[in-house]
This record gives sequence, structure tokens and C-alpha cells, in this order.
Amino acid sequence: MTNTLKMRNNNKPKLFNIINGTLLILFSLITIYPMFYVLIGAFSHGDAYSAGGAWLFPRQFTLSNFIVILSDDMLWYAFRNTIMKTVIGTGLSLIFTSIVAYAMSRKKLKFRKTIRAISLFTMFFSGGLIPYFVLINYMGLYDNFLVYIIPSLYSVYNMIILSSFFAGIPNDLHEAAEIDGASEFYIYRKIYMPLAKPALATIALWSAVGHWNSYFSTMIYSNAGKKMITLQYYLMGVINQANYTIGDNISPGIIEEVTSTTVSYAAIIIATIPILLIYPFLQKYFTFGIQEGASKG
Repeated sequence: MTNTLKMRNNNKPKLFNIINGTLLILFSLITIYPMFYVLIGAFSHGDAYSAGGAWLFPRQFTLSNFIVILSDDMLWYAFRNTIMKTVIGTGLSLIFTSIVAYAMSRKKLKFRKTIRAISLFTMFFSGGLIPYFVLINYMGLYDNFLVYIIPSLYSVYNMIILSSFFAGIPNDLHEAAEIDGASEFYIYRKIYMPLAKPALATIALWSAVGHWNSYFSTMIYSNAGKKMITLQYYLMGVINQANYTIGDNISPGIIEEVTSTTVSYAAIIIATIPILLIYPFLQKYFTFGIQEGASKG
């Protein structure tokens, strides 16, 4: 009887692992397949794809969709602007947000609770799109590249995560540095910032993905010219455009092999590659940074 109970108890974890593993595989396939489907369409001949789509492999393999999209000058303007926007915006956002977070983590800061309450209020309430547009226009930021940078310099949510992380650093380090004559800025720069690398990497990933995927600012606060068009706005235009305009430098043979749908799939793949390349390098900090920032304080 005892041996039977032991066998049943031993089988329960195995059964759970099998069910859990099966569900995880199914969820993974559901998550991955849409991207795989787009990849298949990007390498498919336009007419063959239109005849019945493709599910596992391209009906007729071709690189023409990528040749067409890569020959578009507006794609490269969009890439340039998006890379500048992401790099500059993420870097400055980390600096400004971390400075405020460091100050908010110091209990001796005057009016600390009041500042925190005001900051939290702005997370849930805003003036609305029209007043914000009027403000952007009044400040001279309309159709100005700085409209991508200045409004995103500070994030209350990121500040809370980072200030919680700073608050968890032993205060003895701060006191020892003060005794040695270090200034607050020196302590922030030389002690707290190096110790906060996991949280900073997590926030940098959030900020970078947000900048990379943003198209709303381009649509509302610019004329979407060469100096302002971003990759996601360009991608939205390619996807929504029923008849994609192909450049004159493309040979007729290539033009016959593509459709607006397959070209849009190729554009999606090209726009996704940079984030897919960057994410693995920051993934090891991601979970740790969230847990540490949320639990400390």
C-alpha cells in the first residue's frame, strides 16, 4: 500500500511537467508563428503568395521583396532618424531619470513626499492631446527633431523603479563617501550608478524599445519629411498603402515578382532585426533589474 502511494506521488510531478511542457510549447508556437508567417511572406513570390498564401515554406522563394524595400531612400532616412532618436533619447532619458531617482531615494531631500505625490499624479492624469499639441507648437517643437527627445526625458514609472533600487543600496556607502568629502554628484556618478547597472539596463531596454516602436509622435507632431520620418511611421505607410510605389531604378523582372503585401512583410522583418539583435545582450539584466527595483525600498 505504501509503495503504491509513493508511486502515485512520484507520477504526479511527471504528469505536471508533461502538461506544463506541452502548454508552454503551444504558447511558444502561438507567439512565434505570426513572426514566422511574416518571414515566409517576405521571401515569397508575390503572385504565388496571392494565389494561396504560405503556411510553412515560401511557395516560390525570392529576394525581390527585400531588394525593392532596401532600394527605397525613405527607408534609410527613417532608419537614420530612428537610430538617432533611440540612441539620444534613451541616453538622455537615463541621465535625467536617474538624477531624479537618486534625489528621491535620499530621505533628507526636502519636500520629498510632495514631489513624489505630484509625480504620481501625472502618471494618471494629463491635460489631453489638444492642450499638449498646443504646448508643443508654442515651444517650437513641431516638426523639430527635439520633439522626439525632450518630452521623453523623464519617466515617473522608471524613476520609481530606479529610486527603489537606489534606496536598497546600503546607506553606509553614502555616509563613508560623505566623510571622505565626496559631493552628492560624485556619489551618484561613481558609486550609485555602477551599482545600478541591472536596473539601468532594464530601463534602457524599455526606453529603447519605446523609442524604436513609436510612430505617434511622427504622425501628430511633424510633417513626416526626410528629417523627421521614423521607421515605424514608414512601416505603417507601407502596410496601409494598397499600391506600394516602387522606385524607377528597379528592373521590370523584380517588379513582377512582388506585391504590396509581400513588400510590407519584408519591411516588417527589416524593422524588427535591430531589436532582436540588441535584446539578447540586455536580457540577463532584465528580470533581475525588475525584481531588484520592485523589491527594494
